[in-house]
Amino acid sequence: MKLKLSLIGGLAIFLVSACTTTPVVSHCDGDLGRTLNSAIQSAESKLQSGCEYHFDRYFNDLIEIAKANPDPLNKSLFSDFLVRASDNGTISKRQAIERYNRFFNVKFVSFTGDYNTCSQVCPVQAQTLANMQAELRDKQAGLLDASKDQQSYYRADHLLKETQLVIEATCRACNAGSGR
Repeated sequence: MKLKLSLIGGLAIFLVSACTTTPVVSHCDGDLGRTLNSAIQSAESKLQSGCEYHFDRYFNDLIEIAKANPDPLNKSLFSDFLVRASDNGTISKRQAIERYNRFFNVKFVSFTGDYNTCSQVCPVQAQTLANMQAELRDKQAGLLDASKDQQSYYRADHLLKETQLVIEATCRACNAGSGR
């Protein structure tokens, strides 16, 4: 009986230990580097070696590295990085342009296109403005914190305020015109 219990206990321990695995560190994980140039090189190397699904995390890490070392040249480093990511097929050309503009351009990608404001923007006015506010935070990270481009950031902030006033006035006029 003791031998049977001992065998069962040994078998149970074996089965439990066989089910546990040691985590494997992926080459996609880890620190990209301390300087923006070396971090971009590391990110590009990882993206080209099967880590393309980590693009968003790498981009965010690069922004944080740039914020720790702000420089006006960082805008061109990000532009080059995004062009190469597009050329390599990691992201589309449109995605590269939108990502760059979202962080480093005064224009808002969350409010572009040929809109009929009354029918397309006014029903989702709060969401549109919330999206633009979120984008302004990204512009702060890219323009102000990473690139020291205060003038462009404040132009974007001013553009957001103007756009907000125009949207609010237009939607009031649309609502008055429709008898609501």
